[in-house]
Amino acid sequence: MAKPIALVTGAGIGIGAATAAALGKEGYRVIVTDVLEKEGRAIARKINRSGDAEFHYMDVADTANVNEVVAEVEKKYRKALDVIINNAGIAKHMPLRTLKDEDWDITHEIDLKGMMRVVRAAAPKMRKAKTGNVVCLSSIAGHVVGWGDHIPYSAAKAGIAGLVRAMAVELSPHIRVNGIAPGLIWTAQALDPVHSMGAKGLKAVAPSIPLKRIGTAEEIADVALFLVSEKARYVTGQIITVDGGFTIAI
Repeated sequence: MAKPIALVTGAGIGIGAATAAALGKEGYRVIVTDVLEKEGRAIARKINRSGDAEFHYMDVADTANVNEVVAEVEKKYRKALDVIINNAGIAKHMPLRTLKDEDWDITHEIDLKGMMRVVRAAAPKMRKAKTGNVVCLSSIAGHVVGWGDHIPYSAAKAGIAGLVRAMAVELSPHIRVNGIAPGLIWTAQALDPVHSMGAKGLKAVAPSIPLKRIGTAEEIADVALFLVSEKARYVTGQIITVDGGFTIAI
């Protein structure tokens, strides 16, 4: 029996890397994709120590590139993708007072439209195979709360909820589509003091979280594994908030 194939976008670092590694441990053939070639290849090598992975350069803002990678994988393994983890995204400090149209556009090209591109490319064969799971990474920013000075990011992450629900309906009954809205997680993105909270900010907020700590990328990966598993076979069109209780306590 052929190994199930899982394609992960933005898999070079952070949540994407953790999810790719977790899928590898579960026996998936992992297609590690990212614009960060060095990091992406390193994750693929790590998975290959005990599993099966390969790296492909993928810019989710480039339709031709996305279509090419998906087609190449489908042709090589003569089957549809079984799992898509839509994780690629950017978050930059963009106050409304200085926000330019191009800032808005590139954020949405990557954080929202990029997710649609990957599913659109893979859906025909997935539908024909009558199987598949898609997980889109959102955020509590936009989906549950607002994030000042990050309007394009918050808007894109809010849009993922609509994207997930609409795709879940259209691709049913054989393809399930769900999302995850992480809270504060120890990742390179969150640790960036210019575009995010930085280590100092994360540590300052941690005591206000009911579980009294910042989450890990591996904890988000665990939820992704659940959503693509048979244990979640009756779950579709949902955005699962994973934030240690942060948004119920503010």
